[in-house]
Amino acid sequence: MTLRIKALSVHLLTATGAVFAMLAMLAAVDEKWGLMYVWLVVAFIVDGIDGQLARKYNVRANAPTYDGVIMDMIVDYLTYIFIPAYALFKSGLLPGWPGWICIIVITFASTLYMSDTRMKTKDYSFSGFPACWNMVVIVLFALEPHFYVILGIVVVLAVAMFTPLKFVHPVRTMRWRWLSFPMALAWTFFAGWAAWVDFDPQSWAHWGLIVTSVYLVSAGIIQQLVPAKNHIQQRSSV
Repeated sequence: MTLRIKALSVHLLTATGAVFAMLAMLAAVDEKWGLMYVWLVVAFIVDGIDGQLARKYNVRANAPTYDGVIMDMIVDYLTYIFIPAYALFKSGLLPGWPGWICIIVITFASTLYMSDTRMKTKDYSFSGFPACWNMVVIVLFALEPHFYVILGIVVVLAVAMFTPLKFVHPVRTMRWRWLSFPMALAWTFFAGWAAWVDFDPQSWAHWGLIVTSVYLVSAGIIQQLVPAKNHIQQRSSV
């Protein structure tokens, strides 16, 4: 297999995310939330793989006909934002006006964030909450908190998208990757299991979701509060 074909295959893999998004949307319309999230987790796995492959096979040079970044952003908007927002609205967790506020805030703010050229930091982390609403909503489905709590979480995270708070990329952020990457894998497993058992409140997967989600949300902020040793050494030598 030539390098060009390998690079083109990466684009084809990325495009399957749109297919999984459609399958998730169809399940959401039928209010089959567990099945919806199974497809979203599959799309999440694809999203975690294709970037590494794109860099390995240098798709920009070897398959330049298609823009993998644009393709990835299209799929991400569907699977990370649009479908989870729809599911949250239709699930019954947000009755009346809180539901309308949440879907408007999520979709509007996330569109601005995903088009922001400053969304990545120098260490390949995210500047501001990276609009991972699929990860947020699945935890809300599992825990079913009061709708005011949900509304508060959505508003706080939406505001956090436009702050200098750092959120790690579990693969590309090198600092603590030895922990962040396994945590992301564990989150994927717990999310898939919670969806598979249709968010059974007795499922042990819910605790795994809480622990891994808290780490993934807080790791980058902790890194900002605790500078890396080499950064401290560089400052002291100036």
